[in-house]
Amino acid sequence: MATIAELKCAVRETLESRGVLGQLKARIRAEVFSALDDQREPRPPLSHENLLINELIREYLEFNKYRYAASVLTAESGQPEVPLDRQFLANELKVSEDLSSKSVPLLYGLVSHFVNSSDNSGKVFLQGSSLPATSNTAPGPDA
Repeated sequence: MATIAELKCAVRETLESRGVLGQLKARIRAEVFSALDDQREPRPPLSHENLLINELIREYLEFNKYRYAASVLTAESGQPEVPLDRQFLANELKVSEDLSSKSVPLLYGLVSHFVNSSDNSGKVFLQGSSLPATSNTAPGPDA
């Protein structure tokens, strides 16, 4: 008869080989964060900009197999469990893609565009966001 240690080892190996163990760990971690989160202090509503930013980050995290980080981001941010459609995200960001760019996260393409931009000034002018002013947002250009 197998010992408890052998049984635990066999279950662990089976879950790892099926790719389930990482998912279970991520889900448990997300639930722990959720349980520890102070529910008395309501989260601010998820703005359109935050929804898009979180989705860009989630796509990047999942592409790079950072599934634990992605699950925690989803749990903490209030991001919908189901990822946004990539074409919707590209349309919202006014991004056009070719076939090769569709094989990597949109965030890679955005960074590549700015790093490789042939703009004469070498700088991109950023304007203040349309986010409401709160303690969690950076001050706008008039601050």
